Amino acid sequence: MSPRNTTKADIVLKNFWKDNAHFADLFNAVLFDGEQKLHPEDLREADVDLSSVLKFNGHIETIQRLRDVVKKTAYGMDFVIWGIENQQKIHYAMPLRHMIEDALSYLKEYNEIAKKNLDEKTTNTKDEFLSRFKKTDRLHPVITLCIYYGEKEWDGATSLKEMLELPDYLENLVPDYKMNLLQLRNSENLKFKNKDVQTIFDVSRLIYGKNYGKITSIYKDQNLTNELGIVIGAITGSQELINYAASEKEGGQFNMCTALDELIESGKEKLLTEMVEKKLAKNKTPDTIADELETDISIINNIIEKIEKSA
Repeated sequence: MSPRNTTKADIVLKNFWKDNAHFADLFNAVLFDGEQKLHPEDLREADVDLSSVLKFNGHIETIQRLRDVVKKTAYGMDFVIWGIENQQKIHYAMPLRHMIEDALSYLKEYNEIAKKNLDEKTTNTKDEFLSRFKKTDRLHPVITLCIYYGEKEWDGATSLKEMLELPDYLENLVPDYKMNLLQLRNSENLKFKNKDVQTIFDVSRLIYGKNYGKITSIYKDQNLTNELGIVIGAITGSQELINYAASEKEGGQFNMCTALDELIESGKEKLLTEMVEKKLAKNKTPDTIADELETDISIINNIIEKIEKSA
């Protein structure tokens, strides 16, 4: 294994989804049942900064928000804002967070329109002047997708109403805000067209399920790019896989099955080392440890030597 690499999962995932082909395939599979509604060539980078200054009755407050990945599709004068939020842990206020961030996106566009109307003096009535927004002005849709990469089931709310203490008689009076949620653990039926996207979801899901035999049967004759290995390692929290993928230089690719074999052996050695350390702490001799762990004395001595060198 290579020396430990310093990687941040959120940055790895943001970088992966910035690719237009990955981004488009994700939204098509999750929101449009695999239909090609988004095309990579139509996607443009959009500002991830939603920070704003809120003014109300003489009170001013600044809000800072950064989205993970944002793209824009433009069709003539019409466009749609598409956003991704990466979550590796359950966020129990996620519907509220989505609502706030979507609202800030709308506020940002409103402020741009209002400034343009004010600068160009295009408002025609007192009502339009008051709002700095013409009757014919329109905001553009904001669609956000939360990708939850966690191993356990999402047990948080998926809509604003689920977060509220809401009496039945108010149910129809309170507007709801629903979030679009994708759970990696439940992604097996999605119709991905992009091989990279399909691979990171499939392999990560199989690793979570410890279904290494299936990984071997599917990928034994296939090499993965180093980038995909690093992404899968970031999703599953495997620093060892990240290190392995980063260390492979052969054409920028590596064999997943070989990597898994080494990772499994590495995991076994790590577990055995921990057991030896505990027994050494109880002042047990190498021979006694070998007998108790039913392991060859040469292996135990080798582990003890490594422990002493790292001390």
